[in-house]
Amino acid sequence: MIIFNNIVKKFNNHTVLDDVSGKFIDGKVNMIIGLSGSGKSVLLKSLVGIFAVDKGEITFDGKKMTADFYNENSISLKKNIGILFQNGALFASKNVEENVKFPLDMLTDLSDKEKKDRVEYCLECVGLKNINKKYPDEISGGMKKRVALARAIVNIKKYLFCDEPNSGLDPQTSLMIDELIQDITKKNNLTTLIVTHNIDSILSIGEHIIFLSKSKKRWEGTPKEILNTDNEDLNNFLHSSKTINIIRDNNFII
Repeated sequence: MIIFNNIVKKFNNHTVLDDVSGKFIDGKVNMIIGLSGSGKSVLLKSLVGIFAVDKGEITFDGKKMTADFYNENSISLKKNIGILFQNGALFASKNVEENVKFPLDMLTDLSDKEKKDRVEYCLECVGLKNINKKYPDEISGGMKKRVALARAIVNIKKYLFCDEPNSGLDPQTSLMIDELIQDITKKNNLTTLIVTHNIDSILSIGEHIIFLSKSKKRWEGTPKEILNTDNEDLNNFLHSSKTINIIRDNNFII
């Protein structure tokens, strides 16, 4: 379980996260939701150590994450974290196989054959075959996201972090990415965290949700509870989408 207490993060004099606490549960698709600028991505990047927090404590299964990369706990934790960045962040100069293999080259002592087998397995997991030698500018946006997802899971054992995985994708491809993340989470018993403002994703694959608004945590719960919330800020966020009204009007059960 990932637990964070009283997290404060400022940039210059602007407070982006203001005394935020919560938890993310093992084996589930956890989500941070909210409008743009609410602090979602900053919280994710603070949890994985990309940003050092100004105040507060973060623990992964009881082990404290620190700003010091060379701290023994932090090294161990970071080797178990896979990250899918919003824009995919593929290396343009590397082909698909080299992109997916990159974490193995950096973090493991596996043989070339072991690396190749692992890359093939992860590409198969995301439904991609026979594109190993293609470069990012030779494949579609949806395929780039799947390659980035394969790279995120190639070396992880416990934690998967996804920052706006549906950004820029059409609805069909967005659904495919959601289903892939859900399937990978369940098959590997990962603690998955998704940053999103996509209502469809929230209600279809979200299991434990934290809602941020104006730098603070305003709500925490399940998709079923979200449909009956009396939290004003959360309702304002939900009502910005037609999807939530359709679901409520038809009394769908999540």
